[in-house]
Amino acid sequence: MRIISVVTPVHPPHVRYLPEAYASLRAQALPDGWEWEWLVQHDGDDGGAVSRLLPADPRVKIAAFSPASGEACTRNLAFARSTGEFVRNLDGDDRLTEGALERDVQVLLTHENVGWVTSAALDLLPDGEVVSWEFGDPAEGVLEPGWLLDTFVRDDWRLPVVPGTMCVRRELLLALGAWMGLPRSADTGLLMALQTVSAGYFIGTPGMLYRKHPAQVTATGIHNDPVDKELRYGMIVDRARALRTLLGQPTTTR
Repeated sequence: MRIISVVTPVHPPHVRYLPEAYASLRAQALPDGWEWEWLVQHDGDDGGAVSRLLPADPRVKIAAFSPASGEACTRNLAFARSTGEFVRNLDGDDRLTEGALERDVQVLLTHENVGWVTSAALDLLPDGEVVSWEFGDPAEGVLEPGWLLDTFVRDDWRLPVVPGTMCVRRELLLALGAWMGLPRSADTGLLMALQTVSAGYFIGTPGMLYRKHPAQVTATGIHNDPVDKELRYGMIVDRARALRTLLGQPTTTR
């Protein structure tokens, strides 16, 4: 049996959304010979709250380590417990759409030169309404190395894809040190490193419902603080540029 690992970091305010995330996983159909596993990692001691909310399912592997260590470490601890050849991100407050994992697997099986996949996403509002993502998506197909970084820098750090939809080949994820060691935007840091060393692929069919709610990390003041943002995005860009230099690729200017 071939495995796609779904990695989910969970912070205390998001625990209550996990049953919906599980339901979206349980509804996934995969190609013959494939199965998913779900690595749920609570950031800090959860007092057994996650286990009480989720049913007994051998595909669901729950852990909670103390002390709380933040976004990047929580993702990486979940990844460390995974076994799949492909690794898919899913935040604890979001949901997969029908067919999302199958589309990821098919792209990576079909395109040997592609190391990672992202897909379109839909916003899930507090009242249950589902709306299109506020920014325009790229065309479906292969994303050449460097394109995402150039766009990110040119558009003042606005991402043209949603990092939360990433699915990555395991060996590539290991080679890049998994999620970048930042207190916030660890997934953006990983994405910018991935797009430097490998072509990606964008799937136009939405693969995720991105939940909007007051407790989401991107809604916090510190996440949008200009000084904090300058530091972490500056490090993300500098890392990607350093990788470009090591690979002999031209660098961007700002």
